[in-house]
Amino acid sequence: MVDSTTEVGEKPTVLVLSFSPIRRDARVLKQVRLLEKDYRVVTCGYEAAPSDDVEHIEIPADARVDNPYGRFVSLRQYSLAYWRLTGVQWAREALAGRRFDVIIANDVQAVPLALALRPSDGVLADLHEYWPRLHEENSAWMRWISPYYRWMCRKYVRRADAVTTVSPGLAKEYEREFGFAPEVVTNATPFADLQPSAIGAPLRLVHSGAGLRNRDLGLMVDAVNRSTADVTLDLYLTPNHPDYLEELRRQAEESGRARLRDAVPYDELITTLNDYDMGVFVLPPVNFSYAHALPNKFFDFVQARLGVIVGPSPELGPTVDQYGLGKVTTDWGAEALAAAIDSLTPEEVREFKANAARAAHELSAEEAVGPWLRTVQRLVAGGLR
Repeated sequence: MVDSTTEVGEKPTVLVLSFSPIRRDARVLKQVRLLEKDYRVVTCGYEAAPSDDVEHIEIPADARVDNPYGRFVSLRQYSLAYWRLTGVQWAREALAGRRFDVIIANDVQAVPLALALRPSDGVLADLHEYWPRLHEENSAWMRWISPYYRWMCRKYVRRADAVTTVSPGLAKEYEREFGFAPEVVTNATPFADLQPSAIGAPLRLVHSGAGLRNRDLGLMVDAVNRSTADVTLDLYLTPNHPDYLEELRRQAEESGRARLRDAVPYDELITTLNDYDMGVFVLPPVNFSYAHALPNKFFDFVQARLGVIVGPSPELGPTVDQYGLGKVTTDWGAEALAAAIDSLTPEEVREFKANAARAAHELSAEEAVGPWLRTVQRLVAGGLR
């Protein structure tokens, strides 16, 4: 490790590198907000600056990193495939000659570049997904693209000075397959000072998140249609797959009990959700990351003081039971979700919402982000010795 570039009395400089629109990326935003008080934070990612208090290097929208599907991948020339990505090339040139104490590299695509920039005190790799099995439901993707990400994990992520990821299941699999043991930093939501809203009739169910076809979001609409309970369902979805959203909109309109709502800005989401009673998240485990998801929306529901209904996830189910937050379905189907909805009583829902209020501090981002702060402090201290 080379000597630190930080002069005595100066704040260490941390680069938060993410090939994402950082101002709309809740997980990366937490890193920025956690560090900007005590460190000089520089961000590099798509779209405008995430904060007025940080220097931001904006990657052009057409400089991408999600298209390594050319002949280099087919020939398994992965190094050429990576370093010729337009987003990697642009960021490498923009950051050339800059000196950083620590770089937080968000997801595997950022790790090789972070290591090449040679920060004086080290690289923290934060892995938001289990990349080698990200689309394992797609046999062609697994045959051609999965080996590319396995190569990246073996060659680069193993060289990072520290690694974090989003759930225990992902951490265990990274350690089993590649030998590095990430610390877990959940996608917890910042603490919100709210009270549970009063329940009434009909019972108000809600889901918020990405409008992705492989999440089978219509399952929730189907379950509400099957339910005999007096309930409604609102879905706040981002237009990731617009054609799929139109299909869902028609399905919701036909049901008469479900509505598609426009996504709201993240800083308005928790207060919007607070008007509801139960958050619903049933995600069929079509791939490894989905099977071990511990997503933002679950923590959003807690901060909004809602009860929850989730599928039998090895990550979510035990947490719901531990804190008495709601119901866990018996399987991933619409009938099981409808049965869970039908079993709800007003007394239970009030209890679930009260338990969410009691758990809100413990399950907040302020509690979850400790490993990031401790790691940056440790790396900077090590570099200064």
